[in-house]
Amino acid sequence: MTRYIRRAAGLCLVLLAALFVNAVRVQVLQAHDFNNSPANRRPEIARYADPRGHIVVSGKPVTGSKDTGQQLRYERTYRDGPLYAPVTGYSSQLYGTTLLENAEDAVLSGTHPMLAPLPFWSEFTGSLPPGGRVVTTIDASLQRTAYAGLAGRRGAVAAIEPSTGKILALVSSPSYDPGLLSGNDPSVTAAWKRLGGAASRPMLNRAIRQTYPPGSAFKIVTAAAALEARVVTDPDARTDTPDPYVLPGTRTRLPNPVKGCKNASLVYAVRFSCNTVMANLGVKVGRARMVETAERFGFNDDALRIPAWVAPSNFDRRMSVDQLALSSIGQFDTAATPLQMAMVAAAVANGGELAYPYLVDRTTTWDGDLVRQTSGRSYRRAVNPATALDLRRMMIAAVEKGTGRRAAIKGVVVGGKTGTAQHGVGNTGTPYAWFIAWAQARDAGRAEVAVAVVVEDAEANRAEISGGGDAAPIARAVMVAALRD
Repeated sequence: MTRYIRRAAGLCLVLLAALFVNAVRVQVLQAHDFNNSPANRRPEIARYADPRGHIVVSGKPVTGSKDTGQQLRYERTYRDGPLYAPVTGYSSQLYGTTLLENAEDAVLSGTHPMLAPLPFWSEFTGSLPPGGRVVTTIDASLQRTAYAGLAGRRGAVAAIEPSTGKILALVSSPSYDPGLLSGNDPSVTAAWKRLGGAASRPMLNRAIRQTYPPGSAFKIVTAAAALEARVVTDPDARTDTPDPYVLPGTRTRLPNPVKGCKNASLVYAVRFSCNTVMANLGVKVGRARMVETAERFGFNDDALRIPAWVAPSNFDRRMSVDQLALSSIGQFDTAATPLQMAMVAAAVANGGELAYPYLVDRTTTWDGDLVRQTSGRSYRRAVNPATALDLRRMMIAAVEKGTGRRAAIKGVVVGGKTGTAQHGVGNTGTPYAWFIAWAQARDAGRAEVAVAVVVEDAEANRAEISGGGDAAPIARAVMVAALRD
């Protein structure tokens, strides 16, 4: 009998060992695969079991959560969804997250380790702490002003505080309501198909994810390169520039939008946007120095995060001389996001020092304890202070006496640059209207705001297409709002 008991006991030990090995296999070795299996609903159920944390603008939440009573209990809600969609993005039970909802998901969902009151809190309790708060740098007044200025037209606005890099406004138009995508019922799928298939592309964040030919707004970068390379030593001196200017190695004549550009000074060329002068200077600076200067302003940087990903703006590193001439006036393959062009204006306004742009001021626990604070930091020195001073003077002249008059604000120092970006086959498409600018109160020690505006649906009147007609009034309104705050 004892022998049979020993055999039974041995068999039981073998079975227990097998169970132990299988448990280790399932719970340790294959835990990740099972946890991430599409058939496993537990992580998804847990994710939506509690309200999501808030995204905050000017001290007020612009997001919330709705208790649906369903298995995926809480859905995301948005206040003024279309206004803030380029900032918040969406949090969808079907389609995931974008923009701040994605970049700060750990804080908003409660999974960030700094939200727990004690280390390993979630492992011990089996529950997550409440979602934290993401406090943005956006100024509600500037955001509303920019959105109203675009008035549904295709385009975008980006505004920055030059000295710190804080993003004060980030608007894309037309926009959409991210709340339409929050749940998981058939209406969400229908909204996704409708928005994704719309010709106006409302889900495209034009402020940071769309690049446009910057046209004459890019001439500020070319002017900076000419000054830094000492191709121009006196901005008021006449340049050796023929009119018409024939692109090197071709028979193509480059036209000017105004008269008086033959041998015009750099100051005159910026004020009245002479194509010939700026193309000629770009060629004299040379490709290497033009690329170097553009990259100091932020072009060709595919690692820029605010913390959401920003599409890199392009200035070709390889091109022929005639292509360099066109690139120097913001044509050929030169392309920039509105945020990038706001960075150009901000660097000029800030004495040549370009601050790293950022959208999140701080993150906190649900009851306000600090998790992370963003401190302003330098991105790059775009130009030396003397060059920045010359550029400031040129941009001020463009507003006071040139193409940017519609951006002038009484009693305020305003510098700006218009731009008209040709596009389409044979440049037959309606040009994009650009305006970049900065504003500084006369008694202030530094500029309060730098802004870039692009309008895709510009008027067909060539005299008004330049940013002075379509984009400058929007920039002016944003600057007035910034100065008023």
